[in-house]
Amino acid sequence: MIHTFSISYFCPPHLPKTLPICPPTVTVPSTDFLANNRTRKITSNQIKKWVRQSSDNPTVMITSPPDDVATGIESASSVVRKFYQGINRRDLASVEPLIANNCVYEDLVFPRPFVGREAIVEFFKKFIDSISTDLQFAIDDISEEDTSAIGVTWHLEWNGKTFPFSKGCSFYRLEVINGQRQIVYGRDSVEPAIKPGETALVAIRGVAWLLQKFPNLADRL
Repeated sequence: MIHTFSISYFCPPHLPKTLPICPPTVTVPSTDFLANNRTRKITSNQIKKWVRQSSDNPTVMITSPPDDVATGIESASSVVRKFYQGINRRDLASVEPLIANNCVYEDLVFPRPFVGREAIVEFFKKFIDSISTDLQFAIDDISEEDTSAIGVTWHLEWNGKTFPFSKGCSFYRLEVINGQRQIVYGRDSVEPAIKPGETALVAIRGVAWLLQKFPNLADRL
């Protein structure tokens, strides 16, 4: 179905009347508008992807709405935000349904990944049991546009103050399973407490030299 709605705009006298100047946001009806009379705001960046505009008529024609608007499925970034909020509240019951049954989670501090929802929830149970409730995740930045892959930078805070050596970045891949978007893969990389600096480059250079001299060593990696 094609939805149309008018945009009001201001056109300076020296510009042609047929050149509309769009406002930064537009409010369009959500898919459940008829049920509960709610509306949803769409940013101008989102509009660029699925709006066709006529120069003769300042009317926006929505020809292909985003999946989240069309289906009502929660966005990937919203799922990831809820994941961190649940951890901060120590509410694993709200975190569990956000994780797919066959999810694989890698925390690079550990030698092996955690496989399956049960193992991942158990890991986070041990994590929250070992730290104070005063220690909270704070999201610095999160990608919003992609529906299946999300990047997050974050740090830990103690009563609102940045905790030392707590910066991290995470990647999540999500899929829609039985009508619900869930995390199917996650990877955490955390700031090390000991920072080797240029020594790390020396070590990498040394390993690369050994592999060049003895190629068979690569089979043991």
